[in-house]
Amino acid sequence: MSEFKVKFRGVRGSYTVANKDFLQYGGNTSCVEVNVNGHLIILDAGSGLINVGNDLTEKYIASGLHPSDRNHIRATVLISHIHQDHIQGFTFFKPLHIPSSVINVYGNVNYNESLSDELAELLFGKSFPLDLGDIAGNLNIKDLSETEGIILRHGEAPIIKRIENENDTKVENDDVLITCYRSYAHPQEGVLIYKIAYKDKVLIYATDKESYPGGDKKFANFTRNCNLLIHDAQYTMEDYLDAYSPKQGYGHSTFDMAVEAKHQANAEKLVFFHYDPDYDDNKLNAIREHYKQDDIIFAYEGLEIDLM
Repeated sequence: MSEFKVKFRGVRGSYTVANKDFLQYGGNTSCVEVNVNGHLIILDAGSGLINVGNDLTEKYIASGLHPSDRNHIRATVLISHIHQDHIQGFTFFKPLHIPSSVINVYGNVNYNESLSDELAELLFGKSFPLDLGDIAGNLNIKDLSETEGIILRHGEAPIIKRIENENDTKVENDDVLITCYRSYAHPQEGVLIYKIAYKDKVLIYATDKESYPGGDKKFANFTRNCNLLIHDAQYTMEDYLDAYSPKQGYGHSTFDMAVEAKHQANAEKLVFFHYDPDYDDNKLNAIREHYKQDDIIFAYEGLEIDLM
């Protein structure tokens, strides 16, 4: 049976928040779980990834008395960039430590480094009891460029496909196609914007994306007519233009910028995402009053959206 379900596991930006005033929307950092046609795709590995791993491990154990009888965990993890709030849950993702797990990780850092080397240096070794090479599961970390797409097909390992023109982005049969492009509207080395397409449905994941005056034409073309646009909305315009501590150039959008991006893309629905860690439930509820529209959604931990 076809499915395209999205579940938000961490919606906060910059750093985690553990406070009673943040219970409604949650305090975990960026992580979105996507289940599409039997494939598990995880967008970013912030602290929200930990709960994804806990749930997967519980299902794995319940699927059989002996490890050889259990349903293996398979997941595709897409890293937008390697800032702390987008990778801090990775080492605590329990399926990594189950020998039968198959975890394929994709992302890109810059032209002189590899994602594998960067994750090994930032998350393992001196900052964790294990080295990257000590992981028990089948962990495959690969760099992904803007000229490449990933095809997910039942019974096969992920297929890397070269993307040369628009015809190469057409989705065939029951395939799931993942494509990306690098936006440089976020320091230091930009961020990958991801598109997941299945049948006639399209999901866009655009975290840590600041807008340009007049809009971002490349972004608008990439996201054109998508069904669901998950877009960075870290600041109010007041905080973005604050006289004493302006946020221009930080690589994040305001709520209004996200709305403008939705209009330019002609997106069906918009989800505000990656809230500033200073914005508690009361503040976000006040902002929510200003955006009472059926096609605008405020992300919160546990929110589920069905695209089929």
